[in-house]
Amino acid sequence: MKIYIRDTAQKKKVEFKPLDENNVRLYVCGPTIYDNIHLGNTRPQIIFDTLFRTLKHFYPTTYVKNVTDVDDKIIKRANEEGISTNELVDKFYNIYKRDLEKINVLPASVEPRATDHIQEMIAIIEQLIKNGHAYATEDGNVLFSVETYQDYGKLSHRKVEDLLAGERIAIEEYKKSPADFILWKPAKEGEPYWESPWGNGRPGWHIECSAMSSKYLGKTFDIHAGGNDLLFPHHENEVAQSVCCNGKGSFAQYWMHNGMLNVNGEKMSKSLGNFFTLNEILEKYHGEVVRFYFLSTHYHQPMNWTDDGLEIAKKTLDKIYNALLSTKDIHIDKLAKPREDFLEALCDDLNTPKAISILHEMTTELNKNPNEKIKSELLASADLLGILKADPEKWFTGLESDNSISEDEINKLVQERTDAKKNKDYQLADDIRNKLDKDFGIILEDKPEGTIWKKK
Repeated sequence: MKIYIRDTAQKKKVEFKPLDENNVRLYVCGPTIYDNIHLGNTRPQIIFDTLFRTLKHFYPTTYVKNVTDVDDKIIKRANEEGISTNELVDKFYNIYKRDLEKINVLPASVEPRATDHIQEMIAIIEQLIKNGHAYATEDGNVLFSVETYQDYGKLSHRKVEDLLAGERIAIEEYKKSPADFILWKPAKEGEPYWESPWGNGRPGWHIECSAMSSKYLGKTFDIHAGGNDLLFPHHENEVAQSVCCNGKGSFAQYWMHNGMLNVNGEKMSKSLGNFFTLNEILEKYHGEVVRFYFLSTHYHQPMNWTDDGLEIAKKTLDKIYNALLSTKDIHIDKLAKPREDFLEALCDDLNTPKAISILHEMTTELNKNPNEKIKSELLASADLLGILKADPEKWFTGLESDNSISEDEINKLVQERTDAKKNKDYQLADDIRNKLDKDFGIILEDKPEGTIWKKK
């Protein structure tokens, strides 16, 4: 079955042709870890997890999703909390992974951290200088020279002169051209730094993805994806520095971008009071409801998040689970293949709304004519969307809601609280204690030998 995707560079839907059918390679820009992941950043996590599931249904697939663990926001937040950047990142990375598990996001094949790949970044910068595409300044900055790359702006379909007129591009005096962007910056007091040929400093943001994608996927790979807010300048700059380092035709062969998320018809913003983290939503709704709601809008389109939409998603999932509950006596030893028209929907530029409509059809058929074939196809199809993983009986008794918690999860939270207290993050420690008490009825008792827990 042929797979079609909307390639950003070509601005049209095209047939996806793998470079190597024995190893399809996918790279997605992951989060900058300094706080709980918000709904806007949750959308690409779910969308490209579904892409990963679809690709690996047909091909062996390597999925790389990076973690940005050095950044101005990370440094600022760590300084405010009086902890190191590593401690801050570790704290929120654990929460991030726990929340992704709740929405059934599979671990990527590799999830590299930027600070583990400083030497690879330095090697690329050195090659760019050697190739005449970058230059170092006396004060320790290294910049990419945009005018040396004639295809700059091709991915985002913009002209350099238009970018200079329409974008907020910092015009520091050390730049040869206002469009030039930072590859390496000198160290500032109180910031983490690494040794380099240009002095102590740290990498610019864009260079990390070029370094990590080439290390784990090769200089040329299949698909690069992310939110369309990253299209310019992040992805445009990635292309420029990667191609100028490794040669024309290298780097990603296809680009996919998801549309942005609005909340109640407006851009999500703390000032508007419509800013929500995934963690906040998971306190009220099961993770599958959140995932199902995100998949109900085509990934390429903007999405408007509303409470009513979330409720509709819940009620829709309830109907499907009700069909599974009513056929609980039909046991499935081995799942069938997903239904053909369902696969065709996902292969048509990841058309999840159409795929969901086909799930409705299968649910109706299962209710009318309960049998093993339909139920098996329903479950196999839903698996590619990352839903229907819960026990139907527990779903309706509330045991599969976020008011249930396993012993392993309790022990993880207890350990996180212990670590928080060691780091003098007493607010987090109190939050964990209160969450266990309020949401799960778990009481903590601190004893000389450690913390123990029991149910009310």
